[in-house]
Amino acid sequence: MTAIRDLEGRVVLVTGASRGIGYAAGKHAGARGAHVIAVARTVGGLEALDDDIRAAGGEAATLVPLDLLDYAGIDRLGGAVFERWGRLDGLLGNAGDLGVISPLSHIKPDVFERALALNVTVNYRLVRSFETLLRQSDAGRAAFVSSGAARSARAYWGLYAAGKAALEAMVKSWAAELANTRVKANAFDPGPVRTKMRARAVPGEDPETLPHPDEIAPKLVDMIAPAFAETGKLVEARTGASRDL
Repeated sequence: MTAIRDLEGRVVLVTGASRGIGYAAGKHAGARGAHVIAVARTVGGLEALDDDIRAAGGEAATLVPLDLLDYAGIDRLGGAVFERWGRLDGLLGNAGDLGVISPLSHIKPDVFERALALNVTVNYRLVRSFETLLRQSDAGRAAFVSSGAARSARAYWGLYAAGKAALEAMVKSWAAELANTRVKANAFDPGPVRTKMRARAVPGEDPETLPHPDEIAPKLVDMIAPAFAETGKLVEARTGASRDL
């Protein structure tokens, strides 16, 4: 675990924090000095994350067991963050849903709607509830986890591709709205990573050939550090390169 403390005293919210990239990002943010507000449905995963943050020298996290499809719950969380801290310094929108790898015409409507809700609507609700708090920070930063699927749009990946493409378009527009503020908004392409979602998407793949979330997470956490000055960009984990959304 890195010893850098560039997030000392900063308040960072991470969604999908009970496993995978979100778990690793929360752990690294906490080790770098942030107070982590960890949001996920799985209480056990959140408690394990809190243990790991403290083992790395960070402070106890604020654990928020929440189904992000409870949109009123997101609003309540925004109010609670305002009452306790009066600001939010970093937002990591990591939670998402693969849906199914399937011909579009075979996808059940409820599966389609849930995936779009988790990949797009949830992140809009986070923007709606936390933009004002990010503006109260001296260097508010938001980064949302996207995917190369947004651009490759391969056969049978239409549902996931549509959600991530919509997310990138939304972040691009929001970044333009924030141009005259101190808030920066960007997207992050982690590439193939050793996660449960990846295993579902490509079941025959050897996970040992893929990077562990701990290898990817520091690059995502870098995007919510005060020193990260870019906005409206997509950062690719594999190369470290950024390009306009």
